[in-house]
Amino acid sequence: MDFQLPVFDGPLAQRGIGVIAPFDLALERELWRWVPMEVSLHLARTPYEPVPVSMEMAQLVSDSKHLAAATRDVLHVEPEVVAYLCTSGSFVNGIDYERSLCKAICDAGAPDAVTTSGALAEVLHRLDLHKVSVLTPYDQDLTGKLHDFLAELDVKTVSSDHLGLGGGIWKVSYRTIAERILAADHSEAEAVFVSCTNLPTFDLIEPLEAALGKPVLTANQLTMWACLMRMGLPLVGPGKWLRDVS
Repeated sequence: MDFQLPVFDGPLAQRGIGVIAPFDLALERELWRWVPMEVSLHLARTPYEPVPVSMEMAQLVSDSKHLAAATRDVLHVEPEVVAYLCTSGSFVNGIDYERSLCKAICDAGAPDAVTTSGALAEVLHRLDLHKVSVLTPYDQDLTGKLHDFLAELDVKTVSSDHLGLGGGIWKVSYRTIAERILAADHSEAEAVFVSCTNLPTFDLIEPLEAALGKPVLTANQLTMWACLMRMGLPLVGPGKWLRDVS
């Protein structure tokens, strides 16, 4: 057999992002759509907790000891940044606790760290947004904690809607999500934020931004944007306003 090796030395050099996800994440496939070909995602999960999506679950999956352990699980493959991919777990205890989660990840050995709610704060600041509409899949109490987090950022929630789901968030249809985003929007809102890394949104962003004429910011989008920014890489996927600030 006459076999010739390719003229190149090997596969495209890999650059890694460590991802710490809650135990119930089902949208790994969506995460990969946000990153360029040379980026690999290395996932670790928080321990299983037998509770529904709720305030209690947000507290349990944001235990800094669990995040430190998950960070150590991905360090061997040399990620350039480690992301805590959970909106509720990173906003439930406020801004200071969100910052402490980043510190816990870095103290465990990560070269850099982001959280979903920290990425939200960063984007709101970069885009100079002070009034938003919100859609969450949570119950009213947990959604209220998001309002409190935004208030700490001096961002007013001018309208809000929530789906009240205790599980199976990844199964919600695009039609339902789009209808609820449109209903949650408000004329005073400068952007719409769609919370939860387990709620599918990738293919809705561009058509909804065109329809609403404002940024539609989603949890996985913001988290991957924050990671890629720290790696000096451009955003992949939809989101006109995020590409502009990149």
